[in-house]
Amino acid sequence: MRHNKKFNHLSRKSAHREAMLANMTISLIMHKRIVTTLAKAKALRIYAEPIINRAKDDTTASRRIVFKHLQNKEAVKELYSTVAAKIADRPGGYTRILKLGNRLGDNAKTCFIELVDFNEAMLEAKSQEKAAAKKTTRRSRKKAAAPVAEAPAAPATEEAPKTEE
Repeated sequence: MRHNKKFNHLSRKSAHREAMLANMTISLIMHKRIVTTLAKAKALRIYAEPIINRAKDDTTASRRIVFKHLQNKEAVKELYSTVAAKIADRPGGYTRILKLGNRLGDNAKTCFIELVDFNEAMLEAKSQEKAAAKKTTRRSRKKAAAPVAEAPAAPATEEAPKTEE
């Protein structure tokens, strides 16, 4: 029985699986988007998001913990310099999985996995969508049921005070 065994083993032994997920996390941090199978992307999200979350506080201890998982100095530098600056105010959900379809050779489901704050096209579309969406308010029935007749206001004719020269 598989009680309380939640992660996908991906048909690999534990050392191979850990190495593969670490390498995929390094690629994700360096390139901001990678193409992989759906099962690997879901496993990668579970592995990478706690590591990315640890980059929010830039301390020696957190850098050592991240380096223990990744074993790549360039990826750790990139994570703490550019990625951490963009995710500082985000409470979670640092990756996005976009399904692509099936692979030709073995019909495996493929997808993009990307860092959310680095997809410029999607960020631009969301900002335009927010600007285009107008704010609607709920109308009251009292104003529509009892229209008030107002007398037309006389046009204001104010003259500027004349100055004597």
